[in-house]
Amino acid sequence: MTTELITLARRAAPARRLALFDKGFRPLFLLAALFAVAGVPAWLLVRRGHLALGEPLLPSAWHAHEMVFGFAAAVIAGFLLTAASNWTGRVTAVGPALAAICAVWLAGRVAMLVGGTYGAAVALAFLPLVAIAVGRPILLAKSKRNYGIVGLLALLFAAQALTLAGAWMGDVGWQVLGPRLGVDLVIVLVLVIGGRVIPMFTRNATGASDIANVVWLDRLAVGGALALAALDAAQLRGPALAIVAAVTAVAALARAWRWGARRSLAEPLLWVLHVGYLFVPLGLALRAVAVLSPAVDDSTATHALTVGAIGTLILGMMARVSLGHTGRALVAGRALGVAFGLVALAALVRVVGPLAGLGERALDVAATLWTVAFLIYLARVGPALFTPRPDGKPG
Repeated sequence: MTTELITLARRAAPARRLALFDKGFRPLFLLAALFAVAGVPAWLLVRRGHLALGEPLLPSAWHAHEMVFGFAAAVIAGFLLTAASNWTGRVTAVGPALAAICAVWLAGRVAMLVGGTYGAAVALAFLPLVAIAVGRPILLAKSKRNYGIVGLLALLFAAQALTLAGAWMGDVGWQVLGPRLGVDLVIVLVLVIGGRVIPMFTRNATGASDIANVVWLDRLAVGGALALAALDAAQLRGPALAIVAAVTAVAALARAWRWGARRSLAEPLLWVLHVGYLFVPLGLALRAVAVLSPAVDDSTATHALTVGAIGTLILGMMARVSLGHTGRALVAGRALGVAFGLVALAALVRVVGPLAGLGERALDVAATLWTVAFLIYLARVGPALFTPRPDGKPG
């Protein structure tokens, strides 16, 4: 009897081992959170002339490149490497292959810190590797619904290549345009993935049967975001861009009307997604205004999309995926709830502060709130990224 109990206990308790490379989200979310904590304060030092990083990129272009093609790309990769496995029932990249992808990402960050014309090319290797690891199972499974995801990764790589080509050739316009296109493409991905998961998570958690998608609004929002990227690529700024941005903002807001936002207020893991998504129509509306009026500068509109939509949704999805896929309860708790509030507040300060004339003080406050939010994620969820699931299942 004693022997049987010992055997059962051993089966019930997973072996104590490093599980960091069991799934894509584990190492890449960890790296992204660490970069979020260090990268934004480093940017403030660069901005004020205390550090020189990323040459020959302009300082602002280095910051934009690293936040889009470093931080956001790591989270996108971690999410897609995990999700594509679920979508197709096939392995994407785990173990040594995943560790190699992470090593390439790290090498890219070092290259972008040190600078140099040829060293920065190392950063270009990451997205193609992710596209192959994600695209192979999607293509083998003939998951046609997700073919566009692979295409977006390819376009994101092209935007990164344009940025770095601008550095190599000393073309300031390309250094500005590349990250802008990167943001446009990430917003397209947000609209696609957000339209799938936000209503689904809310419906599953609340049991509300009236939560649904409106297909034509979904198509209008995604199509408008793609059109906006095309206008940016053609460098057509004027009334046409303002109209497309405004229409896309309205469509993005209208499609979320039936997503049950009010029912999400009791659970931070839900409301953070709804709040983050609302920054999409806000940022697009500000882009429209910025084209037509000097009252709003382009940077303010961009940061509503980056800090607000991308940053808030990233933190919310990182927490949800990290808890769920490591076998923990899908309950944020007080600490993560505070973190979600801090990152959303950071976005509001970054957007409203310059409009209110607060200047650099707004940047300092927003950077502090952002950094603390991701520190809380690391403290609350970080340890789970290293350990196997309590139930012994893979993931």
